[in-house]
Amino acid sequence: MTHDIRPQPALAGAQPLAEIGTGRRSFIRGLAAAGLATGLAACGGGSDDPAVPSVAYNHGVASGDPLADRVILWTRLSTVATEPVTVRWTVASDAAFATVVASGEARAEASRDWTVKVDAAGLQPGTRYFYRFAVGAQVSPVGRTRTLPTGSVSQVRLAVFSCSNYPAGYFNVYAEAARRDDLDATVHLGDYIYEYAQGGYASATAQALGRLSDPANEILSLADYRRRYAQYRSDADLQALHAAAPMIAVWDDHEFTNDAWRDGAENHQPATEGPWATRRATASQVWHEWMPVRSGADLLQIDRSFDFGNLLSLHMLDTRVAGRDQQLDYAAFFGSSGFNAAGLTAAVANPSRQLLGAGQTQRLQQRLTASTATWQVLGQQVLMGRMNIPAPILFEALNPGTGVSVAAYSAIATKAATNPASLTAGERAILAQPAIPYNLDAWDGYAAARETVLGTARSLNKNLVVLAGDTHNAWASDLLDAAGNRVGVEFATSSVTSPGFESIFPDNPATLAASLTQLIGPLEYCDTARRGYLLITADASQCRADWVYVNTVTSRTYAASTDRPLRVLPGATGRRVVAV
Repeated sequence: MTHDIRPQPALAGAQPLAEIGTGRRSFIRGLAAAGLATGLAACGGGSDDPAVPSVAYNHGVASGDPLADRVILWTRLSTVATEPVTVRWTVASDAAFATVVASGEARAEASRDWTVKVDAAGLQPGTRYFYRFAVGAQVSPVGRTRTLPTGSVSQVRLAVFSCSNYPAGYFNVYAEAARRDDLDATVHLGDYIYEYAQGGYASATAQALGRLSDPANEILSLADYRRRYAQYRSDADLQALHAAAPMIAVWDDHEFTNDAWRDGAENHQPATEGPWATRRATASQVWHEWMPVRSGADLLQIDRSFDFGNLLSLHMLDTRVAGRDQQLDYAAFFGSSGFNAAGLTAAVANPSRQLLGAGQTQRLQQRLTASTATWQVLGQQVLMGRMNIPAPILFEALNPGTGVSVAAYSAIATKAATNPASLTAGERAILAQPAIPYNLDAWDGYAAARETVLGTARSLNKNLVVLAGDTHNAWASDLLDAAGNRVGVEFATSSVTSPGFESIFPDNPATLAASLTQLIGPLEYCDTARRGYLLITADASQCRADWVYVNTVTSRTYAASTDRPLRVLPGATGRRVVAV
């Protein structure tokens, strides 16, 4: 289906219906039919009571971290008030709010950037609800949410997202998913925002699209991070996604800064940007302010689990800042004698290298042990599947002219298989080089930590499904331990807007995908050029993955399509990627 949606101003708030383009107007009409647009006309209105401050809900509403009896509700007030503002919240079983099931009051204040988060309790399991906020007669848009089911559950459906860089394009992927009425929850695996300055990463068309980053500088201070979240949450498509279903989210690196780890980041310079601990604390504080997550005393501990009855347990992890050791660097393994493959292998296999950290690893093991659900799903950031590629291909990508392209390598490999006697000495030398991880920032750079997780799942005889983001490309891989035992599968989502391999490898995307699946043993599927999201549908017989793509993020008019579905079956004879 093709959707025609008129562009919006980059920093627009909640728009009146008259300002919304034809396609979006029809979408809002659909939401209104379900009760989700109730109160939109009141969003920008002032208060007639001088004792009640004037407010607007320019960043919409959201819900998240659902449990069987409660869910987090979120909004933010745009106001000139200086004193705390009392906000009423209401949850109903119907869109008209005829049957109110929970209500209360919360405070919005400057110390939390005027955000409001409440844990609405006393709800029934597996039930759809509607919610809204009000300050006096000023009523927010209505959101739709759902609690987790208990007992015997026949199906769970999740939409999975990652990597939404505002200046890179429109959030058509969010818009497409927001149209669904069948999601139990959405799952965001991080890079919800990006930290770069105007003109930074993937910003070539930002000015033409009206999506220049705000603030203009790389975000560093408390005010900077808050302004960047405010810009992202001003986007109508992201607001629609949040209003349509509860979100379960974790962060990745760009909520902090590029290639973050426990004690630093590639894009943080302490000499000019201050202590890393300060920036990390600032970024985590604002993430908790703006995201509909259940926050504890330790804002850096975000791993948690969600049980969808007896069918699926979703374990959300932090592979980024809580316990990660610093990433290895390929440059450290090049010397006067060339590439030190043995040194890299030894470093990657170092048993002391941590990705989750000891505490989080122990909590995950305890949760896997306790859960009796059919499917054990890990919601985390980086690829767990083994992505070893021939060294000459990686060298060419890192430093053009020092290796060979994927197409050239594939041609040499085909020649070796069909007519080995015709290989030149140079071609034999290329084939003799080892296969090495293409991304040391992923689990491939932390091999012992991966073995611990896979070993736990295998020893407990669990059906493991790993969800991943981060790479801006879609992947499906079999998960094998070091001994070659099949443990589970990994389904990885493409990005919302951030560019994928098409910006690095000049090969035709279809050719590249075919070559990669041929060269990488555990890899069963990849798409290296399209933006989209991953739809997971689980029942007792299978866990199915569908990749939903949009054909553009640089136009409001886009077409959506679904690629070939894949699935994994439970049990020791399953646990591998197979066709539907």
